[in-house]
Amino acid sequence: MRIGALKVKLQFLCGDTLAFGPGKADLLDAIAAQGSISAAGRTLGISYRRCWLLVDEMNRCFAEPLVETAPGGGNPRGAWLTETGKEVLAAYRALEAASAELGAHEAYGAIADALLTAPRPGKETQT
Repeated sequence: MRIGALKVKLQFLCGDTLAFGPGKADLLDAIAAQGSISAAGRTLGISYRRCWLLVDEMNRCFAEPLVETAPGGGNPRGAWLTETGKEVLAAYRALEAASAELGAHEAYGAIADALLTAPRPGKETQT
C-alpha cells in the first residue's frame, strides 16, 4: 500500500485570473441542473453574488461565453450553458478523469514510496 495520496487540481489561467478549475466546473454543473444562477448557488452553498462574479469571470476569460442568462419573467428565463460552456465542461471533466490515472504512473510510485506517513516535528517544536 502506498503512503502518499495524490491530489491533482486542474486550473486554467487567463493572464493572472483563474479562468477555470474544479469549483467553476461544479458551478457549471449546478447551473445546467438547476437552470438558474441563484438555484445553483443554493445547491452549492454559496451566495448568488459570488456565483454571478464567477460566471462573469468565466465569460470574460473565454472567446465565447460559457453561460447565458435572461432576466426572470422573460422567456426563456434563468441561466444555461452555451455550447461552448458544455464543451469546456465536458473537456475539463475528461481531463479530471485522465488525471485520476496518474496514480498508476511509476513516477507517482517513486514519490509516494519516499513519503513518510506524517511530517517530522519542526525545529521549533523540538526540545
